[in-house]
Amino acid sequence: MKHKLSHYDFDLPADLIAQKPTQRRGQSRLLVVDREKQTLTHDTFANLKNHLKNHPLMAFNDTRVIPAKLLAQLESRQVEILLIRELESEVWEVMMKGLNRLKPGARFKFGKSDLCAEFIRRQDDRAVIRFSSPEKLSAYLNQEGRMPLPPYIHRPLDTSSQTLELDKKRYQTVFASHTGAIAAPTAGLHFTRSQLASMREETVDTAHLTLHVGPGTFVPIRDENFIDHKMQEEYFRISPGNWNKITQAKKKGQAILAVGTTSTRVLETQVFEKSIRKTISGWSNCFIYPGWEFRNVNHLLTNFHLPKSTLFLLACAFMGEEIAKMAYREAIERKYRFFSYGDAMLIL
Repeated sequence: MKHKLSHYDFDLPADLIAQKPTQRRGQSRLLVVDREKQTLTHDTFANLKNHLKNHPLMAFNDTRVIPAKLLAQLESRQVEILLIRELESEVWEVMMKGLNRLKPGARFKFGKSDLCAEFIRRQDDRAVIRFSSPEKLSAYLNQEGRMPLPPYIHRPLDTSSQTLELDKKRYQTVFASHTGAIAAPTAGLHFTRSQLASMREETVDTAHLTLHVGPGTFVPIRDENFIDHKMQEEYFRISPGNWNKITQAKKKGQAILAVGTTSTRVLETQVFEKSIRKTISGWSNCFIYPGWEFRNVNHLLTNFHLPKSTLFLLACAFMGEEIAKMAYREAIERKYRFFSYGDAMLIL
């Protein structure tokens, strides 16, 4: 079998999975992979601009993460609800446990608020529920909502308010501006405002796009022949100003550096040939795996990903399987921090 998932497995010590961010934003380590020279260089993220040449265009995903995890009371038990997307005013598709036991009309109550919700129906492995008021829901999310951290970052129900507030601040990029994601574009978490300002002045041009990252980013591949895997759709948009920046960069041969796999997946599904006057938007389920021919992205900044994941397959597709495995082996040997709150990799 050509596309065997087991070829993209590796042993990762559990203690390398970062459970919290660095003390200050921007303190992560940086592994620089030069594909042409087949070399690895170890540095710190603060020195990122030292590795960038010829003034590339950096493309950032400016989605903003919703504090979408809610604790609710259902009869005599407490349940955790994860908002996925709004279907219509007051009505949301959500993820939660115990769906088999729910009947239409079951009511949820939320502490410290008169917000309530009603179970409407099951939709595949998710639930559709109606909240009593969109205004009360918005207020409750801001006050009591938890950030929807990935399942490998553990936050018990009794996690301190200080830690939860830290997550609200640090599981969000400093340039986040369009609300709608339930997972952060984690390569962007490293940047500070001052570092971005300095890089814009001296080193790079910048463009923004939006991909509202959904739960599909964490869905494991279950097929050994991984091309049978289906990505879940996620909403994207690119404004005319940003589209035209990317189009002009391509016309003049300026390298495009994608900040993160989410930016990469949007860039690789578009054809930047003509200027536009209206925002481009839609739904994308782009799955990039080894064999993909990259047509827009020249460099990639990303974190270290789970074995056998769609994200690791994308990284292998971009840098080549052999050097990808070499880079990950060295990162593990040198105890780099992995996953969302972990360290960064720049692939040139």
